[in-house]
Amino acid sequence: MNRAGTHRAAPDLPLGPSEVDAEWRADGTVLLRSPHPLEAWPDRITDHLGHWARADPARVLLAERAPGGGWRTLSYGEALEQARRVAGALLARGLSAERPVVVLSGNDIEHALLQLGALIAGIAYAPVSPAYSLLSEDFGKLRHIIGLLTPGLVFAADGQAFGRALATVVPPDTEVVVTRNPPTGRGSVPFAALTARAAGTEVDAAHAKVGPDTIAKFLFTSGSTGVPKAVINTQRMWCSNQAMIRTMLAFFREEPPVLVDWAPWHHTAAGNHDFGLVLANGGSYYIDEGKPMPGAIETTVRNLREIAPTFYFNVPRGYEALLPFLREDAALRKNFFSRLRMLWFAAAAVPQHVYDELRAMGRAARGAPVPFLTGLGSTETAPLTLARLTEAEDAANMGVPPPGVELKMVPFEGRFEMRVKGPHITPGYWRQPALTAQAFDEEGWYRLGDAFEFADAADASKGLLFRGRVAEDFKLDSGTWVHVGPLRAACIAQFAPLVRDVVIAGAGRDALAALVFPDEAACAKLGDAAAVRAAFHERLAAFAGAATGSATRITRLVLLQAPPSLDAGEMTDKGSINQRAVLARRADVVAALYAEPPEPDIITAGDTP
Repeated sequence: MNRAGTHRAAPDLPLGPSEVDAEWRADGTVLLRSPHPLEAWPDRITDHLGHWARADPARVLLAERAPGGGWRTLSYGEALEQARRVAGALLARGLSAERPVVVLSGNDIEHALLQLGALIAGIAYAPVSPAYSLLSEDFGKLRHIIGLLTPGLVFAADGQAFGRALATVVPPDTEVVVTRNPPTGRGSVPFAALTARAAGTEVDAAHAKVGPDTIAKFLFTSGSTGVPKAVINTQRMWCSNQAMIRTMLAFFREEPPVLVDWAPWHHTAAGNHDFGLVLANGGSYYIDEGKPMPGAIETTVRNLREIAPTFYFNVPRGYEALLPFLREDAALRKNFFSRLRMLWFAAAAVPQHVYDELRAMGRAARGAPVPFLTGLGSTETAPLTLARLTEAEDAANMGVPPPGVELKMVPFEGRFEMRVKGPHITPGYWRQPALTAQAFDEEGWYRLGDAFEFADAADASKGLLFRGRVAEDFKLDSGTWVHVGPLRAACIAQFAPLVRDVVIAGAGRDALAALVFPDEAACAKLGDAAAVRAAFHERLAAFAGAATGSATRITRLVLLQAPPSLDAGEMTDKGSINQRAVLARRADVVAALYAEPPEPDIITAGDTP
């Protein structure tokens, strides 16, 4: 047994333990766990709501923009009372895990009350990506989800906006609830009807039956490897994971968090991690209607000019979109960093240049470092499985397991495949026993599917370096393994800010090539097409010249004109790229990359652009 030491990100910021016990097996497998016990957790996530409603009923739990431009707020006391009314209405409809509540629309107060009401009643709830209703042309993924879940009630905030999806996919005998604009052509119930009657004793009786094994929600995977799977999330998973978060981010005990958050609740990062940490620690959640894309990031900027967060979560693409505004707007920068205790990123490794600039910006604004930390997990792990409590020069460092988490690191082509055990692990996928069986190994460890390396094999507390998805790696025809995760990250960094994403090709071939989704706005600043081509040629030649071998040398690339398709599975609803789907759908483009002589639109690492 090897126990590693402790390293702190900020001496004045209360954080949890980062010691790690490491047990090396003869076959090269490494078992990792914290030597510290996990604190006790409640049986029900709504026990936190009850606690804070009694302790400070007037404290703001949720806020969202009102039509007039101000903030509409919901206090803890109001939330408990209204959620109990919703619970009574759901119980009267005979809903259950077999006939759950499904939410098609995004984050808002009514959505939150519907979730809290379902949790109190012990009725499963399933938030679904709005993109499946609003952006999809064929509703394929939504149709699969509705068929799998067989909901008893479907909610959409705006009945007209979701009208086509409701008419096409939701069965006519399934009740539809809307906040506004009833859909044309089918009956619906206003959300206000769910809160019209005071809760009775049946709500208390139902809540008393809710326990650790009760299904709290179904969260869907993004479908990056097929149709979305319904991940069972139990009360034990969510409550124990919040205890892990509270242990690692110990400053929440002293200062309830204030979040300004756009991330959608149908993802575990926001729906479990962020919503849960606010609820568990008596915090306040300001719902940000912005998104990290042109025309929507401005809404986020407006909100951050008004509300100073104490804990700020975003995905890498969100930080990239926000960075230019922080760089150019001193007033925004001042308010944003004024009481910020921590920056946190998740969902993927943040580009190194973004990571470095935000760290420098925080230090300049505060006169002291603002920790820029991260963690890693999945929908199946509720989600936190790793947490980095140290500053790291490498943004791919995902940290260490918190108390309560056990890791099995299985050797895989020079790195390790991670497998996980703990109270935060899903029991499986709803109504898909074969997929559930495949998700666990012969010893009952959940297969996370991610590859890692030790930052320091002699000191596991220095963290684990994310090295991509195991399923994305492939071999060249020489038998050399290509580790796509780190190569893709390095490629994006090389061409920043000219690219939005990159897909690596070369399986079974003698050299690597790249399919590039360009950032049109950044490329436009270079001038005409010839200038763009010259810039890519110059950077590709430098990248190829610095490569250490065939597994890291990209010799050709093509700039894709068509954006990734959601319906075709090239892009998940998170905005991340499905490498295998892109390569399969654009097989003709891959063939053109390897044609001899190169076609005119192919950029090579040779001497001429």
